Amino acid sequence: MATRTSFENSNEIGVFSALTNSYCLTGVGKSENFYSVFESELSDHIPVIHATVGGCRFVGRTTVGNRRGLLVPSTTTDQELQHLRNSLPDHVVVQRIEERLSALGNIVACNDHVALVHPDVDRETEDVISDVLGVEVFRQTVAGQALVGSYSKFTNQGGMVHPRTTVEDIEELSSLLQVPLVAGTVNRGSDVLGGGMVVNDWTAFVGLDTTSTEISVIESIFKLSSGRQGNSGTGQSSIVTDMRSSLIDQLS
Repeated sequence: MATRTSFENSNEIGVFSALTNSYCLTGVGKSENFYSVFESELSDHIPVIHATVGGCRFVGRTTVGNRRGLLVPSTTTDQELQHLRNSLPDHVVVQRIEERLSALGNIVACNDHVALVHPDVDRETEDVISDVLGVEVFRQTVAGQALVGSYSKFTNQGGMVHPRTTVEDIEELSSLLQVPLVAGTVNRGSDVLGGGMVVNDWTAFVGLDTTSTEISVIESIFKLSSGRQGNSGTGQSSIVTDMRSSLIDQLS
């Protein structure tokens, strides 16, 4: 299931939250509504943690993680780091990383097996990502964009990329990641997928502006809708085809 929500009138919920298969982070806000949406969906399965990073609420764009680990930028205070270590499950490794491109959520996209990273990240950063998250790391762009974390989103089940990504690039990325991919949008046509949604292997949260067509594509490609999981893929492919043609009409 995909759930619509917003953070204090912002639909860029991926800026203020981070979701993996073993934990969820949400930025500290004036209203508890945002936190409670995640809490009601996830609390039976994984911890939902109020957090700040470097004194900011942008926990989704400044951090990157998967079920094994969480990487935070050098601006993270010792107190924030300790809070994360105390709140996260014991098996999750929390590591502060020295990287000049400090918005880690924008420059890294990952699931539990593979990570795509900005072509210009430091070699040391690449090694830390590989070690802490236990993933294979590839330097990549998506639709010519270096901010792979902003313009792609994928789990162990499937993924979504910038709507202008070519068919050839989608096939290449799909074989690299070993999951099916589709070009799509969120929040009524936004190509900033990392900002507009968070998703793990069984649920997704999207901005309030996200249309029902966009939600059906998200549920289909990430295999979130139990009704569609048993299908042979024909339902998924027809939805994706419709989505692509409508996107191309909008963009042309």
